[in-house]
Parts: sequence; C-alpha cells; structure tokens
Amino acid sequence: MEKVKTLIVDDEHLARTLLRDYVEKIPELELAGICKNGLEAMEFIRNNKVDLVFLDIQMPNLTGVEMLDALSYQTKTFTERPFVVFTTAYSEYALKGYELDVFDYLLKPITFPRFLKCASKVIEIKNTMSKVPNQPAEQAVQPSFVHTHQDYISIKADHKLFKVKLNDIVFIEGQREYVTFHTLKRKIMALASLKKLESDLPSGQFIRIHKSYIVSKDYIETMDGNMLEVGEHRLPVGQSYRSNVLQIFE
Repeated sequence: MEKVKTLIVDDEHLARTLLRDYVEKIPELELAGICKNGLEAMEFIRNNKVDLVFLDIQMPNLTGVEMLDALSYQTKTFTERPFVVFTTAYSEYALKGYELDVFDYLLKPITFPRFLKCASKVIEIKNTMSKVPNQPAEQAVQPSFVHTHQDYISIKADHKLFKVKLNDIVFIEGQREYVTFHTLKRKIMALASLKKLESDLPSGQFIRIHKSYIVSKDYIETMDGNMLEVGEHRLPVGQSYRSNVLQIFE
C-alpha cells in the first residue's frame, strides 16, 4: 500500500514537533509537510497530494473550521479531499467537530496511543481502497450488499462474504465512501453508502442519529445532552436528527 501522505497544520511550535514525531513513528505514514497557518496549508494542499491532515482549530487569520469549509470548495470531488482530523486544547469543540466533515477529533495534549488509534483507522481505510483497483468513483460509493434478507444482511468485504444478523448490529459508522458495521462479534468495513443503508434497513429497528451514524434501537440506553449511549459506546446526535431520536424515549 502507498504511504499515507500526512500534513500537519498548527501555529504552535511544540504541537508541530510532537505531531511530527508521532507521524515518523508510524511506518505507514509519510510526512508530506508542516504548515504554521491555514492559508499556508490551503496553498500546500492545492499544489501537493495530501491524504491526511492534522488540523489545529484555533489559529490566527484562518481557523481550522474556516479552512475546512474552504477546503470543501477547493477540492473537485468528495473523494479527493484528505481525511481531516481536528486537534485542539478545548473540549467544547468536540461536538462541533463531529457535526463537520471531520474524520476524527484529538484533544490536546495528544497521547501517542490516541494518535495511533486515529491514524490506524485512516490506514485501514486506505488499505481497503487500494484493494479495489481502477474502480470508478461513482461505482466505489455503491453499497457492497450481496442481498438483504428479513433477519440478516450479506456483506462483501475484503474478498469475503459475511452473513450478519440484524439483531447483532449495534451501530453503523460512515467514513467517507466506506462504512463500518459494529456488531456484537466483530467490526466489518465495506464499501457502502450510509444513505442507502438507511433506506434498506428496517426503520422499526434502526435509526439515523447523525450524518455518520445509524444505530440499532435495541442497543440505545440513555441520552445525555447531544450524546447517545449505545451499548458501550457514546455517539453524537446530529441537530437535524435530534427530534426523531427523542421520540424513542417517549
């Protein structure tokens, strides 16, 4: 697999140094560049191939949020955009990061285990994408279902066929053109459209709670503000989905 070209964007020298050291510890990552502000980063992305961006939120002139918004207009297609990971010292930005087109959110001070977990998810997706050679983008976002049955679904992933009982699915996480099925036994990543999944799965059993999440109603336990406890996981509830989620508790 080709290395994941990584860009660090932060106005703090110590933060840049720490992230650079972390990137250099992971063989699958390649440091593409380091930028001190959003404007410099936008120019770099315009002229270089970048797969992953660690982006500080609070920067002068152009914040990370503003840069992300500009990036969506600069790149021609969704699949051309790099994975963006927000970094910040302020936890109140966490939920806002979930609401934006962000792959992950890292709270400073960033530990290496947390950084590695985030990077590994990106590497896993890139590795899966590399196993589908010469596939047009419009085909790459199509669901990888073999068949949908009353009690289970068949998923084609990593050159295998999985039979997954609907009752075993805890939640489904959307990650760009891929989704990850979080089941009681395993996680399965596959080419799929979360929107198509939402229409295919029985609405009486599953509910969309966020642009990146579909959950099984059977595993919903509590709601705390804008966070939902689903089994052992805490997932964000998108503002536009909140009213539908609240109806579950009525």
